Amino acid sequence: MDTRQLAAFCAVVELRSFSQAAERLGVTQPAVSLQIRALEKRLGSQLVDRSGRRVEPTEAGRRLYRGAQRLLQLEEQLLEEIDAESDGELTGELSIGASTGPAAIVVPLLLCEFQREHPALRVALEVHDTQTVVERVADRELELGIVGAARRRRSVRFEPFMRDQVILACPPEHRFAGRTVTVDELAGEPLIVMQEGAGVRQVVEDALKPLGTKLRNLDVRLELGLQESVRSAVQAGYGVSFISRAAVESELAAGTIAEARVEGMDASREISLVRGSGRSPTRAAEEFVAFARSRVGS
Repeated sequence: MDTRQLAAFCAVVELRSFSQAAERLGVTQPAVSLQIRALEKRLGSQLVDRSGRRVEPTEAGRRLYRGAQRLLQLEEQLLEEIDAESDGELTGELSIGASTGPAAIVVPLLLCEFQREHPALRVALEVHDTQTVVERVADRELELGIVGAARRRRSVRFEPFMRDQVILACPPEHRFAGRTVTVDELAGEPLIVMQEGAGVRQVVEDALKPLGTKLRNLDVRLELGLQESVRSAVQAGYGVSFISRAAVESELAAGTIAEARVEGMDASREISLVRGSGRSPTRAAEEFVAFARSRVGS
């Protein structure tokens, strides 16, 4: 319903005069009369009685007036809230999804820092495998996603966010520690892998193809859902695993995990930002992306 027509109608009812309503609204009297006639035509009811010296609302007009007041008050409230959001502090909720890799590396700290700068904003992080995050962004259940390797999808767009290196991690006393090993050597070791759908797993699958092998040709003993679980299993000596370097940076520095390389294998990856195609971003989302890029240097 056209709120300009409702505003003209309410002014006429309150002032009992077309001319005084026009003066209040800063328009001409014919313009007010036109608004009222258009409203009456749309509703199929006479709203004001013009026969007397003063304009009076009809029964239908009195019912409309009560509802119109509430609508106009709501419109004013919404405009005030939008104006406050565009000029003042961030409010509302920012819903972000991250795959297990980025969620273990950088995303939580970025969100904590961002929320601390905007205390009136509520931030919600969901952690899923890469494909689930992409699907939830595509279905508009999440505003943003941060994922590792992902198959492209028509209803979302991917933007570069940061680079990440996937390494072969092993216990510090392992025979692979600090070495470059062949695929044949790798095939002889118990291997821990991330679950299907994880970005790290997809990177490893793609990096093994030029070497003429696949994960299923290796001695996969454990399939785990979280990089934290993989890291703990490697530290406990249950096998070697491909994992994000950033996820084990402190363990590498402390010497509780060692790094190895596979000859001829490049397993670096792009961490991507996922947005829904054609979706207008909120101010909170835009400010978070700018904030995050300034921190990760992308």
